[in-house]
Amino acid sequence: MEQGEASGSKPYDEIWSKLVPSNSKYSDVELRSDEVEIHSEVKVSSFEKLGWCKITRNSDLSSATLQNKSLNVIFVDGTDVPSEDTIMIRCGSEIIPGPVSDGYLSYRFKVMPMNESSKKLLQISLDSDHAKCSICLNIWHDVVTVAPCLHNFCNGCFSEWLKRSQQKHAIVLCPHCRSAVQFVGRNHFLHSIEEDILQSDASLRRSDEELAVLNSCALIKSPLVINNGKKPRGKRPRSTPEEDSNVTDHACAQCGTQYDGFQCNQNTVHLQCHACGGMMPSRTTNIRVPQHCVGCDRAFCGAYWHSQQVTRSDSHHMCAPETFKPIGERTITRIPFLAHEKNRHEQDITERCIRQMGKTLQDVVSEWVTKLNNREIDRARMPLNHAEMITSGTHLCNECYDKLVSFLLYWFRVCLPKYRLPADAAQREDCWYGYTCRTQNHNDDHARKRNHVCRPTRGNVGN
Repeated sequence: MEQGEASGSKPYDEIWSKLVPSNSKYSDVELRSDEVEIHSEVKVSSFEKLGWCKITRNSDLSSATLQNKSLNVIFVDGTDVPSEDTIMIRCGSEIIPGPVSDGYLSYRFKVMPMNESSKKLLQISLDSDHAKCSICLNIWHDVVTVAPCLHNFCNGCFSEWLKRSQQKHAIVLCPHCRSAVQFVGRNHFLHSIEEDILQSDASLRRSDEELAVLNSCALIKSPLVINNGKKPRGKRPRSTPEEDSNVTDHACAQCGTQYDGFQCNQNTVHLQCHACGGMMPSRTTNIRVPQHCVGCDRAFCGAYWHSQQVTRSDSHHMCAPETFKPIGERTITRIPFLAHEKNRHEQDITERCIRQMGKTLQDVVSEWVTKLNNREIDRARMPLNHAEMITSGTHLCNECYDKLVSFLLYWFRVCLPKYRLPADAAQREDCWYGYTCRTQNHNDDHARKRNHVCRPTRGNVGN
């Protein structure tokens, strides 16, 4: 294994993440420090090692920030990262040090599972009265938090409040404290607390009919930036030139310029793209493409700006259209890093099966997408939101598309007759725990000797 060279931070005994090359001829790059300068092979045709990026571990311990330290543009999940720019990467992110057409090697960022000894259990004591929405006076449902006052409400309740406020007023006020709201987003941490409270006291639960009404009103899927037409009353400190420039950077391309018959006004609510951080107006009518990924409910701007015929520029952040496309318009040439629970031995077997059948990976994926459309596949284990809604015409982000392909490749392997497997793979016995086996992730010998693309016969038995 190759190690990245640490830059100023103390290395740990344990590896917290890796860069896994798509070509098995090259070694994994192991990361042991919170801040690491990466020196590794960058081209498929060469074993020369070059310094090309710096990776800094984030405080959530499950993501990192990549900074481009080379003269090339680095591609992260389809997004361009120019020299010295930074971007957040997560487990499964694809990182390419340069254009694929020039022979650059592709890496996958993999976060290693934490040891049980390093995990800490935090217990919080909370009075249920402090977990109530001040609009409906019930326990939060799909809780959202508004800023800067940080009060919390049900998604459906605040969505209705937001809609009425924008129709009647030039400014959106917090229902609790009446301060101007500039931002609202779902709060996943409080959502888990909300569920714990309802589990401990079933009398606080609302009826299914009430929850269905709330869900039908909920409009907030990803963070919204709210432009208020009037300034809040009262004095505030004069903003610095740096703060003013930051505000300008976040404006979207349709703030001040009309494209495809639409221009933002002072009341337009904006969505922040999950991939590039750029802004786009939140629109529900007269729009030809979705702005949210069905698989994860996060906002992505690539398809929207492409539909508005807005081209990328240095003035505004926006993604390439390839980052958010319908399933049926996508092409794939490599097995996703997430496939078969990240077991590289099983991925290799699947790749050999496809080659032996005289097909390409794209052929197999297209065939199984058709089966998905025809409702021939049990979707219970599909690791995406709104699984029953997904068809070949559904827009998915790159991460969710990889999850979908991984799901389809599981069914491809499970349904494959044993004689279609390579001889060495056909002789293996099934692991008792099947795809749920955790040993396959840290014991390479076990991952190789047992078949894990099968249903578990012990533990949590599922499809």
